[in-house]
Amino acid sequence: MWYAIISEDVSDSLPLRKKARPDHLARLNRLKDEGRLLVAGPHPAVDSEEPGEAGFSGSLVIAEFPSLEEAQAWADGDPYVAAGVYASVAVKPFKLVLP
Repeated sequence: MWYAIISEDVSDSLPLRKKARPDHLARLNRLKDEGRLLVAGPHPAVDSEEPGEAGFSGSLVIAEFPSLEEAQAWADGDPYVAAGVYASVAVKPFKLVLP
């Protein structure tokens, strides 16, 4: 089943993001290589694809896992969690309807 992992950043998270980004992307690329990643990306803190020093307010990952518990465990192991980037992380089942 698909699961949406919806994360909200702490204030001024950009320096923390930059430090942990290579490890964060490596995990996402593993999901992609396994064919389990639908979409992933950050939410810019301002209305721009390149927010610069404004940084990001959170992230969204939609990926396939065998269960909610496994999706939650994957989310809990994110390098951004360990680095203190996220203030909160919610994991919810996601039903893909379109496209």
